[in-house]
Amino acid sequence: MLQGSRMENVRKVLVHLSKENSWPQRARFQQSIIGHFCGASKDSLMVNCGLNQHQFLISDVEFAGSSQVLLQRPPFCPIKHLSDAQAASLPVETRDRGVDVGVAVLLQSACRKILLTRRSKNLSLFPNIWVPPGGHVEPGEQLLDAGLRELQEEMGLCLQGREFSWHMLALWESVYPPMLSRGLPKRHHVVVYLLLLSPESHEQLQRRFKPDEAEVSAYAWLEPQILASVAATEDGVSDTKKIADDISSVIRITELQHGSAKTATIPTATFLNTAPPQGEDVERVSTGTKFALRLWLDRLTLQME
Repeated sequence: MLQGSRMENVRKVLVHLSKENSWPQRARFQQSIIGHFCGASKDSLMVNCGLNQHQFLISDVEFAGSSQVLLQRPPFCPIKHLSDAQAASLPVETRDRGVDVGVAVLLQSACRKILLTRRSKNLSLFPNIWVPPGGHVEPGEQLLDAGLRELQEEMGLCLQGREFSWHMLALWESVYPPMLSRGLPKRHHVVVYLLLLSPESHEQLQRRFKPDEAEVSAYAWLEPQILASVAATEDGVSDTKKIADDISSVIRITELQHGSAKTATIPTATFLNTAPPQGEDVERVSTGTKFALRLWLDRLTLQME
């Protein structure tokens, strides 16, 4: 039986990197994924990626079974700005973690609404933040299988293969805490965003929900006009949220508490909050989610032309 961190890493799917056809190497926790390929100045690039047993391989060269997608990080990514001294001060158990792989599912209903969920305030990572359903990829899973499992675990929604079509949107380099001003990195992920297109209305899908209150404290179906305003906000800068004239000042959500679900409204401005450069975080849509929504909106625009 394997012991300690070695056993933990075997049980996880970890990011491996290959540059210019080099032999894949496991990414180090304190290593910038984007920086490995293009240096510190850029925050996005096209890569090839794919699963191979316990490895999620990212390469600048196409390989068998790979998909070419955009990989991006925020300009304030803590790993990008981590000094050598800060990296050396990370606990050994943190440095030994490697870079985990997550999946997030943008579920689009027939009426082109997207499901977002508010993470429970009791979760250790990104509490009280609005995101799509998602979580870790487990060994032996394909990316879609992982997304469907997380959708069922968080929302109680079981989708069968003939009930939807799907597409890989992009990769996002995610670090928690999301800014160095809030402390040294504790988690480092590459998140795979998947788009699932359902032929059912959001009402039909919602009737099948059995959300897990331990993970989700609320959920909402948001339409493109609101999501366009959300995606246009920029994290890491002064708060400049503006509500467009053609959208409501409040958004209807479903809140979960003590085993029951009730309809409530919250200010649209909550969804337009940005990650403050300093101090405690606020209820908002995650930076990675905004990135994925921008790509989704671009795709939606092309479909409507």
